[in-house]
Formats: sequence, C-alpha cells, structure tokens
Amino acid sequence: MAPSLSANGETAVSLLYTDNFIGFLLAVASSAFIGSSFIIKKKGLKRAGASGPRASVGGYGYLLEPLWWVGMLTMIVGEIANFVAYIFAPAVLVTPLGALSIIVSAVLAHFLLDEKLQKMGVLGCILCMVGSTVIVLHAPEESTPNSVLEIWGLATQPAFLLYTASAIAVVLVLMLHFVPRYGQTNILVYIGICSIIGSLTVMSIKAIGIAIKLTIEGTNQAGYFQTWVFAMVAVTCIITQLNYLNMALDTFNTAVVSPIYYAMFTSLTILASAIMFKDWSGQSASNIVSVLCGFITVLSGTAVLHSTREPDAPPVTDLYSPLSPKLSWRIQGNGELWKQKDEDGLSPDFVTIFKQDYFS
Repeated sequence: MAPSLSANGETAVSLLYTDNFIGFLLAVASSAFIGSSFIIKKKGLKRAGASGPRASVGGYGYLLEPLWWVGMLTMIVGEIANFVAYIFAPAVLVTPLGALSIIVSAVLAHFLLDEKLQKMGVLGCILCMVGSTVIVLHAPEESTPNSVLEIWGLATQPAFLLYTASAIAVVLVLMLHFVPRYGQTNILVYIGICSIIGSLTVMSIKAIGIAIKLTIEGTNQAGYFQTWVFAMVAVTCIITQLNYLNMALDTFNTAVVSPIYYAMFTSLTILASAIMFKDWSGQSASNIVSVLCGFITVLSGTAVLHSTREPDAPPVTDLYSPLSPKLSWRIQGNGELWKQKDEDGLSPDFVTIFKQDYFS
C-alpha cells in the first residue's frame, strides 16, 4: 500500500508543477499583450487629445479613436490570459511576472513613443527578469478550494474583511479629496486608486476562475449567489481601474506609470492574497525569503528603469488652442492692462512683464 501512496504523492506533485508551469506561460503571454497595450493606448490617447479634451481633464474623445480600441482589445487578451493564469497558479507566482510587461512597455516606448531607454534602463530590465526567475523557482504550492462557498468563507474572514474595508475607505478619500486637488501633479493619486482596487480585482477574478474551473470539471457553481457577487465586484473594480489608468497614462510618462503601477499593484495583491488565501501557510522559511528577495529584485529593477527615463512635459489642461505661444502683459501708465505679442514694438509709456500664458 505504501508504494501506491508514494505514487499518488508523486502524481500530485507532478500535477502541481504542471499547473504552475501553465500559469507561468499564461502570465508571460499576458505581460507581452498588456505591455504592448500601454503603448498602443498611449498613442490613441495622444491622437484623441490632439482634437479634443484629454482624458486627464475628463474628456472621453478617446472612445472614438480606433487605435485606442486596438490597445483596449490587446489589453483584454492579456487580461484574459492573466485571468486563466490565476486559475492554475497562485497569485504570488502570477502577479510578480507582470514585471515583464514593464520591459515590453519600455522597449516599445523607446521605438514608438521616442521615450528613450538608457543603458541603466537595460540593467533595470535584467533585474526584473532575474527577480521574476527567482520567484518562479520558489513559488509556493496552492490548494484549490472545492467550491465557491469555501472561497466565500475565505473572503468573509475578519482579516480580509478588515483589508477590504480599509481599501475602500482609502480609495474613497483619494477619489473625493486628492483627485481634484493633486491628480494632475502627483502620480501616486491615480496609481494608488488603480493598485488598491486592483488587489480586490485579482481576488474576485481568482474566485471566479476557480468557480469556472470547478463547473467545467462537473461541479456547477453558477447556482450559488456568491459566484455572482464575485462577478459584480470584479466588473466594478475593472471599470474603475481602467478609468483611472487612462487618466494616469494621459497625464504622465508611460515609463513612469508602468513601474510604479506594477510595484504598488503587485505589493498590494500579494498582501491581499496572503490574507485571503494564506499563500505562505506551510511554506519553508527559505522559500518565503527567496520569493521576497526575488520580489525586491524586481522592485529594484523597476526603480532603476524608472530613474533612467525622461518625464513627460506637464499636460495642457486648457480646452482651447493658444492664440500665441508667448504674449506680453503691458501695464499702461493709467493702470489699464493690455496684452501684445513679443515681437511687437515696445513703447516707453509701457512697463512690460513677460509671461508664458494661454488665452481663450
């Protein structure tokens, strides 16, 4: 009987590593599509912004731009691959591999957006790949829940409920207070919203993925209302993420958005997964330390990559075209205010104060 048990154990381990490998391949493919989508959408947003209000100031003209939709479809393909990857592999393995999308985005931005990739940027890409490799080699095992009810039990445990409540509270503060005041100048506002909501998105998507997998295997999960709750949460979170990600891309340099978004999103997702699914339970200290070191290496790579890129010029939030690139304010002797082009002749009766400005 012992040999039989040993054989069953080896089969289970083999299946586990097969699932992890499938998840790894899907995560890599997902990163390629998502990294490309950043660039395509950025070009679409630029085209739309040239003929109307930009997304960063509330404009939705990009919805009529075909190139933006190509980028959106590319992102959808990548997200579907990412969605399936979460079915086969733990979030601790799949999420950090998103660093590969930063490499794809940086390389394409170098050629398509003229956002130059320096030599230190190449070093950052190498660090990302090394860190991702370490994570893959030491990814933890994961036991698949047997029903949506079991996942629901994990989602309603006090620790995860506290995390969810805290996440929602922080997002509301960012949306209502910080976005109107600092959204155009501080990248952490938009990216913070995307990352926090994204961690909840991953948890709900993983729950849906497991439900689909169990249904395909013959155990129908569609009859449980919890399945549809997870689905509604996922849709709401995805829409919110896309909206604020568009704002971030339209306001800041792609090479800045990608690494910061990755670092915040991955950190929060690993935290949420550790709380909900207890990914670290039963893992050896060496495996945990190795994964954390790999993650830190990836974060270091993203920081190096980010530090070598030139930021975009501040966006013009005026909805109208300027009448002149540079105008002079002139104060006449009687206090009357005039404005005149710089190349016009000066009169001794005027005191001239030069200022870059735009007029409707």
